[in-house]
Amino acid sequence: MNKQSYELLGISETATDEEVTARYQELKKKYSEDRFLEGEAGNEAARMLNKIDVAYNEIMSERKETRGKEDNSSSYAKVDAYIREGKIAEAQAVLDEFNERPAEWHYLQSVVFYKKNWITESKKQLEIAIQMDSSNEKYRTAYNKLKEKIDYDKKQADAAHGQGGYAQGTYSQGEGAPDYDTQQQQMGGGFCEQCATCCACNMLFNCCMNACCGCN
Repeated sequence: MNKQSYELLGISETATDEEVTARYQELKKKYSEDRFLEGEAGNEAARMLNKIDVAYNEIMSERKETRGKEDNSSSYAKVDAYIREGKIAEAQAVLDEFNERPAEWHYLQSVVFYKKNWITESKKQLEIAIQMDSSNEKYRTAYNKLKEKIDYDKKQADAAHGQGGYAQGTYSQGEGAPDYDTQQQQMGGGFCEQCATCCACNMLFNCCMNACCGCN
């Protein structure tokens, strides 16, 4: 907070906007009249008139910025709560109301997209968040976990594709049919080591996104 600006206007930092404006107008009227005085008194009044204009504008701009941050923080908390409750449409609606979209907005949009299973869009939003705030560890952690999940899912898809239609085939019990364990593994019915790894990967990323979803 710019204490010098408040001191120049002769008001407290706890003064309301109305009190700040009233004091500014009072001083502006005084120095506007005094600037026509002869000699140094008139010159000093003109200088003070300029100073109080600067001080008033700085105070009001700072207050506006602070209120904007507080409003954003409240809205981010609302989005976070909706995500945790599984109310994804409501979370998206709050995000859509933002006029300014800083890094935290893109991060939360990424989480919403992920919950919708829009993985590519989620990754893009995380990349934007990192570009805007490259030092944020929360964004980088979420991005790295998402990349791990994407890479793992791709490997699993490639492996399944490599098996061709064999993994999707059905077998009648009889001569030449695979045993039960082999058939279950090929058709995805068994909880094999790869399945366990896949589940662990997804659970880890979900936990990461949920844990990181708190507002700054």
